[in-house]
Amino acid sequence: MSLYESVFIARQDITNQQVESLADELAAIITERGGAVTKKEFWGLRNLTYRVNKNRKGHYVLFNIDAPADAVLEMERIMRFNEDVLRYMTVRVDALEEGQSAILLQKGERDTRSPRGDRGDRGDRGPRGPREDRGPREDRGPRRDRNDRTEGGN
Repeated sequence: MSLYESVFIARQDITNQQVESLADELAAIITERGGAVTKKEFWGLRNLTYRVNKNRKGHYVLFNIDAPADAVLEMERIMRFNEDVLRYMTVRVDALEEGQSAILLQKGERDTRSPRGDRGDRGDRGPRGPREDRGPREDRGPRRDRNDRTEGGN
């Protein structure tokens, strides 16, 4: 049997439970045909780089698979015709990755960072007062109506 990594992206408008049931259905196809899904990771709802079938986000799922080629082909065939699957990619690998994937490790690092509110001001912008107390700007004349275009040539 060969080793594979497979990632698929499900539509943004389906629930997490529907994504999990879809992943379980695809894993069942692999096990029925004599293979095994050794790892199943849900990366959650993530932004897509570009719109895919009018979707800006998608649920990402990763499988590590130890199965014969016909089981993987059947899983890909099912994904191709499933309307909830936007994209999928399966690659053959020499060894399966143990532990969490790089995506989940990055997500964990992002969650432990401090929020941006503690950075404060760098001190290079000068004094800043409240905006609502500012008066009219002296470097401009009085405000005109937008429809009045006699001056300025716009």
